[in-house]
Amino acid sequence: MHVFHELLQARKNKGAGYLVLIDPDKQSLDRAVEIAQKCQENHVDALLVGGSLLFAHMFDELIKAIKAVCHIPVLIFPGGTRQISPYADAILFLSVISSRNANLLIGEQVVAAPIIKSMNLEAISTGYMFIESGSVTSAQFLSGSLPIPREKPDMAMAHALAAEYLGMKCVYLEAGSGAKLPVPVEMIATLARYTEIPMIIGGGICSPEAARERVEAGAAFIVTGNVLEKNPDSGLIREFADAVHWRQKSD
Repeated sequence: MHVFHELLQARKNKGAGYLVLIDPDKQSLDRAVEIAQKCQENHVDALLVGGSLLFAHMFDELIKAIKAVCHIPVLIFPGGTRQISPYADAILFLSVISSRNANLLIGEQVVAAPIIKSMNLEAISTGYMFIESGSVTSAQFLSGSLPIPREKPDMAMAHALAAEYLGMKCVYLEAGSGAKLPVPVEMIATLARYTEIPMIIGGGICSPEAARERVEAGAAFIVTGNVLEKNPDSGLIREFADAVHWRQKSD
């Protein structure tokens, strides 16, 4: 079964999917593997591995170590072409559709595509959108891209529709790691009314209640990262999973 199909099945069965981001630069390999194990034990649907920068030379080693102890899918969430590994199950093939930088729209993708093909990695085409979050995030700064204003849900909707019409499989609305403000509920609801491809929502989601609000607005997948780096508690992971998996919980 393809990873993307597996994620869509999880969404269908549970109401929405819960993904956890593990940034290789934010913790040691052992701690990252420990977090991954806790995620598997507490109903996380998949893991994302990647970050804006890559200071540590352990990308392949980290993915291999996680795969050795976890059976849930491990997807690469790449901050650049250095973050590609044959040991992952799939990669989010990102195009920064909120940017007007051609290199982020298609340049990096052209460089990465033959490498991904040679590794036989499943590529999940994803329209990636920076959303204003109250501070300049690492991804925004490094990409030189302006985020979509929080009070402009119609602008976000137009970008998401463009991604859908271009044939992308999903859109990812990103407030940024450790964002002061998560993606607005109103913006998610607007996209849900006008677009059909699944929405991944990440950045600044610091409570299970905030995650649930965004699922109720139309998010297909919720991503947390920073909150669990600070407090990788099994109980908190389970609370997030229960909040996201509303259909399974109601059953």
